[in-house]
Amino acid sequence: MSEQVYDVVVVGGGVAGAALLYSLAKFTDLKRIALIEKYPRVATVNSKPTNNSQTIHCGDIETNYSLEKALKVRRSADMLVRYATELPSEIRDRVIYRFDKMVIGVGAEECNIVRQRYETFKPHFTGMQLLEKSQIAEIEPHVVKANGHDRPEELVAIAVLNEHSAVNYGTLAQSMVEQAQEVSDKTVNLILGSPVQAIEQVGENYQITIANDSITARFVVVSAGGHSLLFAHRMGIGLEYSCLPVAGNFYYTPQVLNGKVYTVQNDKLPFAAIHGDPDVTEPGKTRFGPTALPLPLLERYNLQTFVDYLEVLRLDRSVSAVLWDLFSVRDIRNYIFKNFAFEVPLINRRLFLKDARKIVPSLQLEDLTFAQGVGGIRPQLIDKTQNKLILGQAEIDPGHGIRFNVTPSPGATTCLGNAETDLLRIQQHLGCNVDRTWFDAADFARSI
Repeated sequence: MSEQVYDVVVVGGGVAGAALLYSLAKFTDLKRIALIEKYPRVATVNSKPTNNSQTIHCGDIETNYSLEKALKVRRSADMLVRYATELPSEIRDRVIYRFDKMVIGVGAEECNIVRQRYETFKPHFTGMQLLEKSQIAEIEPHVVKANGHDRPEELVAIAVLNEHSAVNYGTLAQSMVEQAQEVSDKTVNLILGSPVQAIEQVGENYQITIANDSITARFVVVSAGGHSLLFAHRMGIGLEYSCLPVAGNFYYTPQVLNGKVYTVQNDKLPFAAIHGDPDVTEPGKTRFGPTALPLPLLERYNLQTFVDYLEVLRLDRSVSAVLWDLFSVRDIRNYIFKNFAFEVPLINRRLFLKDARKIVPSLQLEDLTFAQGVGGIRPQLIDKTQNKLILGQAEIDPGHGIRFNVTPSPGATTCLGNAETDLLRIQQHLGCNVDRTWFDAADFARSI
């Protein structure tokens, strides 16, 4: 490997890195590309199906998305659906799934929010339906019924029925890697079980050290979750950012929902509202969550990444100010304390049951089972120059042949849209040809 010079090397074998590898192989004239992953298989961290919500985020039922953000995310979601549905059926049916989905407003205030959202979004999301309580009961009876009677609260929902709404992102990533390697007349190497020890700029290229060897690349894209920031910091890049990793836990119940049911987001909380989903890896069960717990790790269940977290934290007055501001907001403070309580044995299930009953009021304590080993980490960045928490994905691009992507939700949904952005940056730097016809088809499909 030490004699090989790649056009592009992708560091990180999650769905974001896999989507870029696929896009480089299919849509550019670059001849030598590689993906490096520290684990023996791709998609074993946040893209592992048990470590995320398995959702295609379109922005239609996620009430924390503005219309502008929703339209942007939907374009990438359309790319994902197109890619997955074009797979051979035996692979497609293990990658993408159709479920009804809805967001419910409970009580007069939330119902007003849902109705207003419907009026704003309906012209752009034509598949939306506004459902009253009786209509919700026809699709999701357990959302409405409790003890044989309708729940007393006012209830309304925005629903999108029979749409591709769920993905096994692990299987998706594996399919993308396999499709990339099938492209003829190119070298597409997959380097597994090889932790990257260092990335250094050598002249106009980059030297990537792995184990006792190194490879050289003309362009490097690091898509390794919170570790993207770690590699950037070690190169003296992106020092204006720190990191707040937020872990999510889930609970299983017997199947009480037919599709995905979301709740209205509290706009004072920078965390996802609870939802209930079918679990594509556990047929016959419904999964509720996530909780949101700040956790000093860059990878869930990997205690060795605690040291990595301390390195990227770069605790100083600016970081402390952002954290202080978060805790000074009563809703956020109480929410975080409640999520800590979710970790306390004996009381955790009772506390979570109250939240889950907002979706399914008939749930009982014995219905809830903690989903052991399920849930990932969202590495939310802190911008120290603006003293604020960055919600969603971020990129660090110093402009000289290397990029660092940090892609918490909706990064899995937007993996191909992010890959398109990476391709354009690579094209600017290397002067390669990029065929954008496939990507632009998402815009064309929406215009007809």
